[in-house]
Parts: sequence; structure tokens; C-alpha cells
Amino acid sequence: MANITEITQITDEIAAAFERLIPQLSGKYPSRAELAEIVASQGMTVFVARDPQDAIVGTLTLAMYRIPTGLHAWIEDVVVDESARGQGIGEALCRAALARAKTAGARSVDLTSRPSREAANRLYQRLGFEKRETNVYRYRLTD
Repeated sequence: MANITEITQITDEIAAAFERLIPQLSGKYPSRAELAEIVASQGMTVFVARDPQDAIVGTLTLAMYRIPTGLHAWIEDVVVDESARGQGIGEALCRAALARAKTAGARSVDLTSRPSREAANRLYQRLGFEKRETNVYRYRLTD
């Protein structure tokens, strides 16, 4: 079983874990300064999962912000190390984020996931996330 904790400061261990984990999800990993900015940002909660040997094997970021219609919450950048997948770590990270959002007063939590991430999509559905009928648009500001 994974131990889920919130990051409050960036250490060499945390920076190295993100350098190893984020490329398993997408391209470039954040610098130590960028990680520190994220952790210090109001409304951001970064969780890490540790295995029984205390190694960091996963991460999830919960973003919460108030808008006129209420407190909005998004789960972002969920990644579990390929060596630790299938052990309930992603579920434990998601449950920690859902609990934090509920405690903060959010009425719902959103996330997006590429269709190619089949295991992740099955997890989200098993946890009770429902596919929404929506159009998601992106405007690229840079190449």
C-alpha cells in the first residue's frame, strides 16, 4: 500500500522524482524552481505516493480555484512509475485529491485523460468519474 503525502517543499529527492516521473506522462519535466513555484501557489496541492521502501513512485496535482459559480477543482498530471503500476497507487492518489477537494468545499472534481491511457481511464470510471458531453478547446500561445 502506498503512503500518500502532500509536498510542502522541494528537496533533491522530490526534484529527482519529478525528473523521472513526468517524462512517463509527457515531455519536459519541471525545473526545481518551477516545482517550488507550483508548491507555493495558493490553490495547488501536490501529492506524492511512496512505496513501502519509502521511494516516490507517483504524483498527482490538485488545482483548486474560486470562480463566480463556486470552487472549481481539477486533477492534473497523474503519473505512477511504470515499475509500480497496477498496485492501487493511482487510486490512492486520486482518493487523496478527492478528499482534499471535498474538505475544501468543491462540489465536483474534473480531469481529462487521453483515450490511449486505457488503464487510467478505467481507473477514473471505477472511481466514479463520468464522461462529460463537452467540447474542449485549446488555443496555443507558443509553438
